[in-house]
Amino acid sequence: MGDPSAAASSTSASRPSGASRPSARASVRSASPGEAPARAAGLGRAELRELARRHGIRPRKALGQHFLADPNLARAIVADAGVGSGDRVVEVGAGLGSLTVALAEAGAAVTAIELDRALLPALREVLAPWPSVRLVHADALHVRWAELLPGAGWKMVSNLPYNIAVPLLVRMLEGAPQVVSFLVMVQREVGERLVARAGEPGYGAPSVRVAYHAEARLVRRVPARVFWPEPAVESVLVRLERRAAPPVPTPPDRLSALVEAGFGQRRKTMRAALRRLGLSPAAAEAALAACGLPADVRAERLSLEAFARLADVVAEEAG
Repeated sequence: MGDPSAAASSTSASRPSGASRPSARASVRSASPGEAPARAAGLGRAELRELARRHGIRPRKALGQHFLADPNLARAIVADAGVGSGDRVVEVGAGLGSLTVALAEAGAAVTAIELDRALLPALREVLAPWPSVRLVHADALHVRWAELLPGAGWKMVSNLPYNIAVPLLVRMLEGAPQVVSFLVMVQREVGERLVARAGEPGYGAPSVRVAYHAEARLVRRVPARVFWPEPAVESVLVRLERRAAPPVPTPPDRLSALVEAGFGQRRKTMRAALRRLGLSPAAAEAALAACGLPADVRAERLSLEAFARLADVVAEEAG
């Protein structure tokens, strides 16, 4: 993982890989200037394998690396995201550049983030014809989004590494308001958790926190065969559209504290969760009753609105 205080500094992507050395701070490289082709052939499985062979790359399971190997799907994802000329797009997990190239083809100005230093030489090669792409070597969980993505109206389009999808999306929804829409490829189980509603399988703390900031829906299922190497699970595309304002007036910190307590111990009641937050048994039952909730209700039965009402009642009781 990167330095939690990481920020971006600029260098050129066209330098030889040994010519500049990323510091503990995230380093940014712009693809070398050049006339972009009107239409690239794209990166399929054979092209990815050859690129990886030439650069001595082996996909790393520890980083959740499954590279998109279908150029037609990459372009379909760009179309699903509504990306067009002049749009500003951030991509997390650039991999070997399959989706990055499709975004550049559409005329977007792309900030492509990649953690794995071993992939950078191959990425610089692939992205050299695209001056509209800025390549960033950084840990996306620890960048300063306000510095890296200035202004407003950004879109996120990414084939996310499986191991960071949920924490990254929650952090960006809560801490990167300039990103107004997200279209991300995630593991199917993760996608179902992100869009789940109260009482549905997979409903949990991420479901509530996402719903507070965005409208979420599944866009399409994606089979394992379009990746190299193939994952053992099916993937889905999930769209998140940031809300102009949360659907409830409860402050996010107040809501999150209750949500995390409620889902912190699965199958425990909200009465027990309230006691972990410092309420007496009688006060916990009174707070639930004030919201019209039974004493034995569990977190997975509470909607965003119910969590918000309960969080507000608890705050009022605390004075």
